[in-house]
Amino acid sequence: MDVIANQFFNLDLMLQSLPLLLKGLSVTLLICVVVISLGGIVGLLLAIASGSPRHWVSWPTIVFVDLFRAVPPLVLLVFVYSGVPFTGIELSPYAAVVIAFVLNTSAYYCEVYRAGLLSIAPGQFEGARSTGLTQFQTMLWVILPQAVRNVLPDLLSNTVEVVKLTSLASVVSLGELLYRADMVRSMSYNSSPIVLAALIYLLLLWPLVRLISRFERKFNR
Repeated sequence: MDVIANQFFNLDLMLQSLPLLLKGLSVTLLICVVVISLGGIVGLLLAIASGSPRHWVSWPTIVFVDLFRAVPPLVLLVFVYSGVPFTGIELSPYAAVVIAFVLNTSAYYCEVYRAGLLSIAPGQFEGARSTGLTQFQTMLWVILPQAVRNVLPDLLSNTVEVVKLTSLASVVSLGELLYRADMVRSMSYNSSPIVLAALIYLLLLWPLVRLISRFERKFNR
């Protein structure tokens, strides 16, 4: 029992490694902010484009979304980081992570937004246009607020997945939370830093998970 406690719950080592892990957490949060923001915007544009009556717009969009939903994010990250440089374009680990994760998350955000847009009755659009609103104004002020409200739990769930996705960035040696925890583990031959990283992820994501559950109960009612 003492061996397990020392190997996984060594408080002294946890306290010593905490400053380093907090630096990694700041990198993780930066990735989250950039990927969630860009992924959400690109996903929304893709959702609108996928519903276009013009096939030359909707079909390439559908292919893009299906492709990046099907490719595992780890495979995509390794391809962007290791494959793209063969074209002469050098990418930093951070740039590779952002590009790969935005491609992946925007495809999933697209499907969530698309479900929200399809949940709005056509009469809403027609009624708004009859009041003199332009197509852009109708989409911005009438359709999108209702669509986002209808799929808000799914949007939050996607956001939680993005935060968990950032742990894959350690594969390309980006100094985020998991990478720094594993670095301390490899030097100390002790798994306590990994446990501490898991606890930090838990503290970060638990409020979001509870918020999602609250919204789901509210929408079910």
